Amino acid sequence: MSAADRTGPTVLVVSNRKGGTGKTTTAVNLAAEFAAAGRRTLLIDLDTQGHCALGLGVTPSPDRPTVHHLFQDNGIGLLDTRYPTCCLGLDLAPANPDFQHGSAPDDEQVLAQALADPALTSRYDQVVIDSPPSLDHLLLNALAAAHWAVIPFMPHPLAGEGVRQLSKVFFKVAMRSNANLRLMGVLPVMLDMRIRQHQTVRDQVARQFGEDRVLGGIRNDIKLAESFAAGRPIRLYAPRSRGNEDYKTVFGLIEQRMRA
Repeated sequence: MSAADRTGPTVLVVSNRKGGTGKTTTAVNLAAEFAAAGRRTLLIDLDTQGHCALGLGVTPSPDRPTVHHLFQDNGIGLLDTRYPTCCLGLDLAPANPDFQHGSAPDDEQVLAQALADPALTSRYDQVVIDSPPSLDHLLLNALAAAHWAVIPFMPHPLAGEGVRQLSKVFFKVAMRSNANLRLMGVLPVMLDMRIRQHQTVRDQVARQFGEDRVLGGIRNDIKLAESFAAGRPIRLYAPRSRGNEDYKTVFGLIEQRMRA
């Protein structure tokens, strides 16, 4: 489905079956790039670690609903969960750290149905989902609701296994419940091509998915960790950093593919 044929916001999921792959950092910084480009953007944090709020300087109130309330059949809508962030045009639907993954209903379409709310589709141009690393109904909901998927990975020997595990789930969802789901690409993070192991793992993943599906790379940069701790995306915290340069490049590639 092309951008011209689509109604409602474009939905991009950032996902990996393995934790510690730069997934949340990537979701936060790509969402900030979409907003900076003038796209009205909603970032949905399905990972119960709730780190998207930390990365955007948001402190969720315990008295307000979170995105995980959608899975408890209590009449909550996504618009009820939103918080403004430090980025103009970017809202956050935060996670509930107390949500028990096993309590999610056996329904892969909960999030897709919530995103189809006309009040939401008229308000946002772009949705970014930070999915949980666990294989459960939350991950399946994220994939079932998305048009595009980005898979970040660390250039570590075990990284290929996490990517392969997710790719199996990805293609199963694409065949079974979401024919519009497409792989945007794989994204090596904390990459140093001077290290032979990094180059080897990166090239192995490229052979698996195709060189054209490798979205450049995010070099190792302490400013990315600092920006997260400061509650600001890298484009605001350190605009002259390697991390910001790399995420801008990746965002440009994503925009090109979305327009195609």
